Amino acid sequence: MLRTTLAGLRLHRSRYVTTVLAILLGVMFVSGTMVFADTLEASYEKSVMGSATSVDAIAVPAGKEPGSAAEPEDPVPFTDEQLDRVRELPEVAEAGGTLRGQAVLLDSEGRASGFAPPAALALGEVSRFSADEGALPSGGDEIALATSTAEQNGFAVGDTVTVLDPEEDKREFTVTGLVNFGVDPNYSYTGALVFDRATAREMTGVSDYAEIDVLAAEGRTDEEAAEAVAAELGDGAEVRTGEAFGLEMAENSGGNTEMLRIALLLFAFIAMFVAGIVIYNTFAILIAQRQRELALLRCVGARRGQVFRSVLAESAVVGLVASALGVLAGVGIGMAGAAFGGPLLGTGSSVAVVIAPPAILVGLAVGTVVTVASALVPATRATRVSPLAALRTSATAAGLEKGTGWVRVVLGLLAFAVSAALVTLTQVSGPTQMGPVVVTGAALVAFVGVVVLGPLLVRGIVRVVGVPLRRMGVPSMLAVDNSVRSPRRAATAMIALTVGATLITGYSVVSASVESTMTRMLEEEFPVDYEISSQLAMDGNGTGGGTGEEADGAEEAPAEGEPAPEEAGDAPSESSDGSADEPEAEAAAAPGPPRQPALPDEVRADLESRSVLDAVIGFRSRYVQDEDGALLYPVYTYSGAEIGVDITSDLVEGDLTEVGPGRAAVAEGYADGAGVGDTLTIPLGDGQELSLEIVAVVEDMQNLSGVTVDEEDFTEAFPEADGDEALFVRAAEGADAAEVREAVYTAVDDHPTLQVMSVAEIKNQFNEMMDIAFYTIAAMLGLAIIIAVFGISNTMALSVLERTRESALLRALGLARGQLRRMLSMEAVLLCLIGAGIGIVLGVVFGWAAGDATLPDMVFSVPVGQIALFIALAVVAGLLAAVLPARRAAATSITGALASE
Repeated sequence: MLRTTLAGLRLHRSRYVTTVLAILLGVMFVSGTMVFADTLEASYEKSVMGSATSVDAIAVPAGKEPGSAAEPEDPVPFTDEQLDRVRELPEVAEAGGTLRGQAVLLDSEGRASGFAPPAALALGEVSRFSADEGALPSGGDEIALATSTAEQNGFAVGDTVTVLDPEEDKREFTVTGLVNFGVDPNYSYTGALVFDRATAREMTGVSDYAEIDVLAAEGRTDEEAAEAVAAELGDGAEVRTGEAFGLEMAENSGGNTEMLRIALLLFAFIAMFVAGIVIYNTFAILIAQRQRELALLRCVGARRGQVFRSVLAESAVVGLVASALGVLAGVGIGMAGAAFGGPLLGTGSSVAVVIAPPAILVGLAVGTVVTVASALVPATRATRVSPLAALRTSATAAGLEKGTGWVRVVLGLLAFAVSAALVTLTQVSGPTQMGPVVVTGAALVAFVGVVVLGPLLVRGIVRVVGVPLRRMGVPSMLAVDNSVRSPRRAATAMIALTVGATLITGYSVVSASVESTMTRMLEEEFPVDYEISSQLAMDGNGTGGGTGEEADGAEEAPAEGEPAPEEAGDAPSESSDGSADEPEAEAAAAPGPPRQPALPDEVRADLESRSVLDAVIGFRSRYVQDEDGALLYPVYTYSGAEIGVDITSDLVEGDLTEVGPGRAAVAEGYADGAGVGDTLTIPLGDGQELSLEIVAVVEDMQNLSGVTVDEEDFTEAFPEADGDEALFVRAAEGADAAEVREAVYTAVDDHPTLQVMSVAEIKNQFNEMMDIAFYTIAAMLGLAIIIAVFGISNTMALSVLERTRESALLRALGLARGQLRRMLSMEAVLLCLIGAGIGIVLGVVFGWAAGDATLPDMVFSVPVGQIALFIALAVVAGLLAAVLPARRAAATSITGALASE
């Protein structure tokens, strides 16, 4: 039987070409993902370990203990005296301190680069960092840049850059080198500038050290040096060996790599699932076509078990060969991903590819197991072939001609009913974290219904679509009849395409709906044209602080349409109590998140003097805390705006226009059961309370989050927060857009650190981000579509093989070769359109359900253009799938085919 199986494989190897391609593509994705992720992880580790292990011990200031309820305190940096004492330790050969503050770098247009200033460093004589290109600065007019900062701004070695000093005076520096800081979080987010020590102190105002790097004395181990430094610096320092420091950072970056690996493997699972459908369909058709062959084997003595093992051996050989090819392709894909995608993820330009044994073994195992598992049902069906089938004159594909019984109909309708019930449940319960999970389950149940009712769906759709096609000539009429001749085969072939079409359509609906929702929030609920804010200032140790012109207590403004960063639910109500004594009241009004520097008053005055501007709205915020330092709720005010008119949110109850002195609006998540007419109390710094009447409760995740109060009440509660953190500018009706832009940018000309963003730019940036995400995910899901098209092509090829005599008879009756090719192409196009059509319908339904179960007040949007493009691609895919089978059928000799049986 083994020799017979192998002989059959050699004789009919062309039948397995598209099956091999389907397995190859799926395994390629699996192995490629593992190679790429392993390479990325190793590169991160090398980058981190390479810098950390260049020194023997690293000391950083100790932070607050995790879980402490005390008021957070900034880590205390090291002084020159502490550095000198470390140098004098017998276990230490050399030591150097890294001075770290912040400085504002101007881009090529003279504006501050980034939303937060880059770190400004001075590296010590001993440091874990060095120049990757050029040299570190040695004079007061030289600077080195982080490679990420240079790439972001288009700077290179030899260029002249401008940096602002603490008085915001401009100073020019020559770039002497580039430093790769890898994945160190202190520098990977904001970038970095490197000065010599004296210049760094001038530019940052910082004189102490954020890190001490140590080389162990001769004869001393790294651990001994680290222990000695820890004993010298005491509880105010965290000291680790260079290797331990690097391992911890590598593990942190490795966590991001693992998330990327899981995400990519999810797409690989989808690809293998679709490949499994293709493999199942291929073997089902082959077994049905080989009934006489299998019956003859039974006649000459083959037992059922031998036939079963023969089919499984056939599938194992196909799966193993295809998987081996897929692993080779996957290694190539992984290498390409590491070479082109690695640098975008911070691995540097030189990436050493890692090909670990699991990437090879898992790829081989997954491909082979999926192939054998997909062949189990056809193999079982092969054992049921009666030996008498060998005596029949025709026994081709009889195994797929069974009708659709009432049991299948009931099961299919039941699956759709369960799916509908799950979707209804998500709509009744509203947006929750479990909503998308429930929708995913509903989609899987619906797929079961499509699989069970597939033959009926094919018949019904072809009946409808076939009416106009029958009038388009003989080839189209024959194609329609052939499409319903074997509806189970057609349904099995198109289900793979249905899966891919559902996923892509569903994601496109979610993406388009999110864009529409954000557009509504930006354009309808907050009708401003420009937003002006400062860079988010951090102190020298990377924690919240402030530089330049800053109002004490100014906080970071939340993004438009988003809630404050606290957890909703700890809400103000009549029972709020934070005023037992003066110290507690002061703690209650303490700031929470990093501070946002206040805007200069002259900027607002300049804007308000411009006739082309209709409104200039100031934004200020503070956070109310309890005596333990826990954030209770944020308080916002908008000066120059009429709440409910200029700035709105969807109401739960009340009237936003009632907000004024002594009256406030509260977001529902912070209401804690309080409603319109109840009293809200805000603790004051003198131990008193400010009592406000709640006149409106608004929905969460809207423009008005937290507690919104009148400017007069805000000033009474937080007198120290007297500067605007952001300005929202609205153009006058009919004003020229160019004049409005000129007015806004003229007002901030003398303040390069101010960030200016137009609502249109915010929208465009968000849309670009969503588009990039969509096309990236669509490209990955496109692999499943390609595999599905291979499956349809294979189905057509096997169908043509089965119908050789029939095609020859049609030719003999006068059907031209071109007409035969058109007939087969139309069949393939019908299959693709049916699969894509069902997938598009399911995708729209479940895309809407997933979006509505996640986003409150989602604006449902169907991307008609993308769906039309997908339908066009389905037609093209059908034509491509039929090219080779149609050419083969048209080229077959009429007399030879008629005489073959």
